[in-house]
Amino acid sequence: MPSIRIRDIDIYYEVHGSGPRLFFIGGSGGDLRDKPGVFDGPLTRHFEVLSFDQRGLGQSDVPEGPYSMHDYGEDAAALLAALDFTPCLVMGVSFGGMVAQELVCRYPERVTRLVLACTSPGGTGGSSYPLHELQDLSEAECAVRMTEISDTRFDAAWREANPEAAQKLLEMAIARMKANRGEDGEVGEESRGPRLQLEARIDHDTHERLGDVSAPVFICAGEHDGIAPPSNQRALETALPNATLEFFDGGHMFLMQDRSAFDKIVDFLLEQGEFAA
Repeated sequence: MPSIRIRDIDIYYEVHGSGPRLFFIGGSGGDLRDKPGVFDGPLTRHFEVLSFDQRGLGQSDVPEGPYSMHDYGEDAAALLAALDFTPCLVMGVSFGGMVAQELVCRYPERVTRLVLACTSPGGTGGSSYPLHELQDLSEAECAVRMTEISDTRFDAAWREANPEAAQKLLEMAIARMKANRGEDGEVGEESRGPRLQLEARIDHDTHERLGDVSAPVFICAGEHDGIAPPSNQRALETALPNATLEFFDGGHMFLMQDRSAFDKIVDFLLEQGEFAA
């Protein structure tokens, strides 16, 4: 699969599926080699899906930092332009939702409809949990904290009552951590890109600019999300002139926890069902 030179870096991307064009922007630490990924889900049954490894991640370049949200938004816009993939539908998940906000605020003519999943506007609208603050915790401490904030139901009392399920969640958190920190669990050179990405999101703030976005937006989130909490979703809904908000049964990983979410997303992107004009 190809890489393309945009701005100052080589970006790795893939395109799969057929149908209306959909640009999918993944979350923190996202790597298209991770499975299951966006191309393994239902979207490619309905859309021609373009996705990519963002700067510092996966098979894309890891330039010197610091990185900014401006960088990520401009990277996304430049990729769309280079591949002549606009106008298009856009879906951003978590950190990808922050990038999608930058994209639609800067280049509104390139986005026909937008899905914002488990993300935040920043600023006075509320920021997502400061994940960069977890970098100095031990592996075990970080795994527990990630489990708690990913789904607020998974607190200490729940873990004590459900030891086997809790252990599986902690093992999943540790596996993800090793992918971003390195096998020894320490923050090293191999994790420079993911760390720079986490640091870029500290200054994310589109809240005051969202009022100029005219595209239809579907905001979707888990009702038990401690990373992008419900209050942030309501702030997005209030700020965006043409937005619909729906909560699903889950936390930050609600797209995996409540499969009905993808049905609603597809309907929105195809303007079907309750979303039809």
